[in-house]
Amino acid sequence: MEDKRILYVSSEVVPYLAENEVSLMSYDVPKMINDQGGQIRIFMPRYGNINERRHQLHEVIRLSGMNLVVNDLDMPLIIKVASIPKERIQVYFIDNDEYFKRKATFTDEEGVLYPDNDERAIFFAKGVVETVKKLNWVPDIIHVHGWMASMLPIYMKHYYKDEALFADTKIVTSVYSQSFDGTLDPEMINKVKFDGIPDDAVAYLETPDYENIIKASILQSDAVIIASDNLSSSLTKFIESSNKPFLPFAPKDRFAEAYTDFYKNTVLK
Repeated sequence: MEDKRILYVSSEVVPYLAENEVSLMSYDVPKMINDQGGQIRIFMPRYGNINERRHQLHEVIRLSGMNLVVNDLDMPLIIKVASIPKERIQVYFIDNDEYFKRKATFTDEEGVLYPDNDERAIFFAKGVVETVKKLNWVPDIIHVHGWMASMLPIYMKHYYKDEALFADTKIVTSVYSQSFDGTLDPEMINKVKFDGIPDDAVAYLETPDYENIIKASILQSDAVIIASDNLSSSLTKFIESSNKPFLPFAPKDRFAEAYTDFYKNTVLK
């Protein structure tokens, strides 16, 4: 993968958040490609429970300052950056006080999903693409991890479809086992359609539960990776019948070879 450019867009990444399936793979896969001589960037939201001082986050003034429209509201975009110690890997953080200055990631102290999680996901997707445009950094692959990043394939394929910068970029989505119960705001579908996304691209968002959000993301991706050994049978069947090239689950001791081969011989062929 030498000199290939891969953009990793994730809901969660260690060491900035607690270890779980998504956050660990969102570190392990970029590190693996970095070690192979690939050029990588990682983007994640700057949640309020990330310790900025300990992780040495600092604002990138030249990238911050634009406003993104979410459901007809102007929301200021702040970009922060940090380096993962010893790895020479830069992580960019998408920030906005209204959406991310809270004490937790996805739920309040009672474990209830934040009511604006849908808007946070839209803001995150737009923020990533707008920042990459400003960096003028053209990724060969965008690899998406976690449901908070799931709007990115949808926006890339429709809202940003005329961006010449991404004409040859392929989108891979890693699918993990269910990470929240219930649904996001029922108005989510209308907030996405506000941006001119066609009805057929977001039909699954009519009921924005975990599986439907992931299904909508899969349909707008170029390839899919099954990233959990215990993925639900309904999502597994959906992937198998989607006509998207997909990589079956690869355990930790074999994922490096499997992912590299998938990138080279399926996604980039």
